[in-house]
Amino acid sequence: MSSDPLLQPYQLRHLTLKNRLMISSHEPAYPEDGMPKERYRAYHAERARAGVALTMTAGSASVSRDSPPVFNNILAWKDEVVGWMKQLTDECHDHGCAVMIQLTHLGRRTRWDKADWLPVVSAGHEREPSHKAFPKKAEDWDIARIIEDYADAAERMQAAGLDGIELQAYGHLMDQFWSPLTNDLDEPYGGNLDNRLRFTFDTLKAIRERVGPEFIVGIRYTGDEDLPGGLTRQDGLEISHRLKDCGMVDFLNVIKGHIDTDAGLTDVIPVQGMRSAPHLDFAGEIRAETRFPTFHAAKIQDVATARHAIASGKLDMVGMTRAHMADPHIVAKIMRGEEERIRPCVGANYCLDRIYQGGMALCLHNPATGRELEQPHQIPQADEKRRVVIIGAGPAGLEAARVAAERGHEVILHEAASDPGGQIRLTAQTPRRAEMIQIIQWRFSECERLGVRFHFNSFADADTVLQDKPDVVIVATGGLPHTELLEAGNDLVISSWDILSGDVRPGSNVLIYDDAGDYPALQAAEKIAATGAKVEIMTRDRSFAPEVMAMSLTPSMRELQKREVTFTVMWKLDAVRRDGNELLAMIGSDYGGVTKERRVDQVIVNHGTRPLDDIYFELRPGSINLGEVDYEALINGRPQKVTHNPEGGYQLFRIGDAVAARNTHAAIYDALRLVKEI
Repeated sequence: MSSDPLLQPYQLRHLTLKNRLMISSHEPAYPEDGMPKERYRAYHAERARAGVALTMTAGSASVSRDSPPVFNNILAWKDEVVGWMKQLTDECHDHGCAVMIQLTHLGRRTRWDKADWLPVVSAGHEREPSHKAFPKKAEDWDIARIIEDYADAAERMQAAGLDGIELQAYGHLMDQFWSPLTNDLDEPYGGNLDNRLRFTFDTLKAIRERVGPEFIVGIRYTGDEDLPGGLTRQDGLEISHRLKDCGMVDFLNVIKGHIDTDAGLTDVIPVQGMRSAPHLDFAGEIRAETRFPTFHAAKIQDVATARHAIASGKLDMVGMTRAHMADPHIVAKIMRGEEERIRPCVGANYCLDRIYQGGMALCLHNPATGRELEQPHQIPQADEKRRVVIIGAGPAGLEAARVAAERGHEVILHEAASDPGGQIRLTAQTPRRAEMIQIIQWRFSECERLGVRFHFNSFADADTVLQDKPDVVIVATGGLPHTELLEAGNDLVISSWDILSGDVRPGSNVLIYDDAGDYPALQAAEKIAATGAKVEIMTRDRSFAPEVMAMSLTPSMRELQKREVTFTVMWKLDAVRRDGNELLAMIGSDYGGVTKERRVDQVIVNHGTRPLDDIYFELRPGSINLGEVDYEALINGRPQKVTHNPEGGYQLFRIGDAVAARNTHAAIYDALRLVKEI
């Protein structure tokens, strides 16, 4: 048996978990009609197949109709969920992986205008800042009904063959009863801590009456709300002891903080640039105090930290949830002695941010996650070896090279710069976004291992490419900033890239016009504001930086608000002209009828990129397909067979920002789904 602490089995009552790694409950928003169908099952089965000991589904499955699924949650109140959960559970069990599900009533953490338009219910009338619904204060019949709903849902999960359930008690209804900030009820469910916990213990009692003493039941809860007037650390310790002593709970899954605001949620589930494993020591204190099975997950993104969590006795099971989104084969790679090949989670939080904006979870770094039915995590070998020439070593070009090399092709890559990375090298200049460079480092390392031939400082033209005698050419040259959008004065403005690269020094009174809504404007603002300059970010949108999304915006907002950066929405930059030593910015509005001016010494425009595509058009006439992509074949996983020029010498494709300005995920996804069929 291995001596690795992570690979030791763990006995949770009658359930033997084969190692100490788990995927904590989370909702990737893959359900269809509220059910965990094929996509959902394939996602969990991939990670089970690779060796994880426990996968927890749903974050969280809804137990009641008046808990509408704002995150496309599983509907655990429907009887039909049993069949779907059984299929998922059986497949994971076939790989020796235990399966649990998180059950909840969202309480005020939802919207009244979703699903059946029933009133939102909570232990008081205080609305949650994030979802903004004013809740109904629960009546006695609401409480009795919801307790029964929890018991019904638990019974369904037992019938589906799951190993256990986890109740959710942070930010949802259960701890809305716990917290003095949200519980405004009279006795018997309001007032002192005994009364505020009564709903939880009544629910546990009802569940146990249905599922018996052997079915595993745990609870994921906040041990410290970290809010003035909220649950304190001492409250959390007391609650922890009561949960242990009640005899109805088998494990504690502890977190610290609150999730009622974007900033609070981000502190509970930290993102890029924030401290790794910030609540691990706190979870360890709970375990030391209670001597009870303790689980925990919060930005434990690397194997070394996970191993420390187990070896030091802080945890019994360690959750690496977003890390398994980036690489579902973490356990398999540990067991093979290939830890250095684990695709790292870079904390970009594309997964969670998309869920909170109504999309399904996708990994910025791994486009096969959530697409297990269509895209492979392990690249199959090609039937015929070909020579693939790639221009550009950004994320798209490196992914194309990696996938082509995995296919067994001979791969040659030309890059004009002296190092790989493309736009990500600029992104990583901001210290709190430095983790992004791992997207490049991992791919470059894999390419070197696979024998890709790199030519750096190679500004390839058509002749350079043709000398390589390619069978396939992939143009991944990216784009350059586009700033020419003004009626006048385009020559007086600079781009965000100019600031981030250091090519232009920051001014002292700066207007940033953000017409793309992505990271570069924010990063430029941070760099400029750090010099003490006055900075204003302006956008024609109703909100700023919509492409950055809520949780990823939090660290940036903290920095920019500290520097007193001004944010102006629903105004647009029309023109710039010079006036002595200053610039006069002419400001208009899409709503019409009003203009104003700004006097500044520097104007920055963030308006995305335009493709750097000269070499693509040089190569088009000599290609077999004249650059055309068969979209149906691309989407449905078939090889590209377009032939417009039978005398051509090679297939030609372009990907990423060499096509149009999008994002890192789109660039990598372009490469994977195209090249896996070459």
